[in-house]
Formats: sequence, C-alpha cells, structure tokens
Amino acid sequence: MGSNAGQDDERPVHEVSVDAFECAVYPVTQTEYAEFLHATDHEAPREWPGEIAVADLPVTGVSWLDAEAYCRWRSDAGDPVRLPTESQWEWAARGGLVGARYPWGDEIPAWVPNGGRGALTGPWPVTLGQPNGFGLFGMGGNVHEWCADWYAADYYVMSPTHNPCGPETGQRRVSRGGAWRHAITVSRCAQRSRIDPSLRYTDFGFRVVR
Repeated sequence: MGSNAGQDDERPVHEVSVDAFECAVYPVTQTEYAEFLHATDHEAPREWPGEIAVADLPVTGVSWLDAEAYCRWRSDAGDPVRLPTESQWEWAARGGLVGARYPWGDEIPAWVPNGGRGALTGPWPVTLGQPNGFGLFGMGGNVHEWCADWYAADYYVMSPTHNPCGPETGQRRVSRGGAWRHAITVSRCAQRSRIDPSLRYTDFGFRVVR
C-alpha cells in the first residue's frame, strides 16, 4: 500500500495482506439505490433524480452514513454486504498491477472522458471503458467511493500487516478514487482522501464488498 510519489499520508509504502473477498464490479447504481429508498423511509441523496433513476449511472450525493444504511438494508434482506476497508479498496483498484499508478497501468487510458483532464457535467455510465485486471469498472475514476475506515494521516506508520481497518475513532472517513467534478477526474491507486461522514457531495458514491 501507499506511494513514495504522493502525499505525506501515502507513506510509508508498506506490505499488508487481506483475506479473500468479493468486490462489486460496478459502484451502486441509481436504480439499485432507488430500491432501497422505496423499501425504507431513508432520506434521498442530494439532487436525487426521483422517479427517473438511471440503471447505468452511479448513485451520487450520498454520505458515508447513507452508504452504511444501504449496506445494512441489503444485509438484512439476506445479501450481506458492507463498505470496503481502505486496504481492500486499494488491492481491488490495483487489479494485480503491483506499483502501478492507475488501475489500468501507469497512464490514464484514452477511453476516460476528456482523457481525464477537465471537469465533466456529470458522472459517466458505470459500464463505460475497460475493467482493470480484476474485472472491476470505474476504479479510480467517475465517483469518489466511500471506505469503511476512519481516516488518520499517520495511520500507515502504525498499520497492522493483516486486514488493516483503520483507526478505532476519528472525525473523517476515508474515500478513494477520482471524481467527474474534478479538474483531473482519475486518481492514483494509492491516493487517499477524507471527508466528514455526514456530508453529501454530488461526486461521492460507493461500491460494496463481501
């Protein structure tokens, strides 16, 4: 995990191991999230499209708390899912390419809208482009993806080597990956970000693991 070419919180580069897990091929979509909203009284995301939810667009405008509620709902319905830990997300994003900058290699692929440069008007379809080596779409781009962990800038200094899951407490939750709203829409595999778990931004979504 980590990178010597990134920010201070990406260091030191260190080896960890994670138990086997399944990762969703795509981020949770609008139609998947609509099922959750229709089945519960949960508040809708920011700028929710309402009855015109789109099957191949990621849900956006969800907080970490919203994502956790969705995972609990699916788990209670018999499909036990949760948010990935930060280490699981980075392992999944790398797709087997040890040390690569991006999920597909050291360069941003040509299929990424606008070549990854310049903010877009909205997220791209979850099926767009090529998957990484693990068959996962959109890792590193399109929407920021919430992780389960609390954030600490110095966590890598003290991280356990097996199944690290972040500090026990904190003020912000980890998110990973790039976002359509940024000037550069794709993030490096090792790049970390963090945000208050109650906030809803239009370029934040999530995917699930089990």
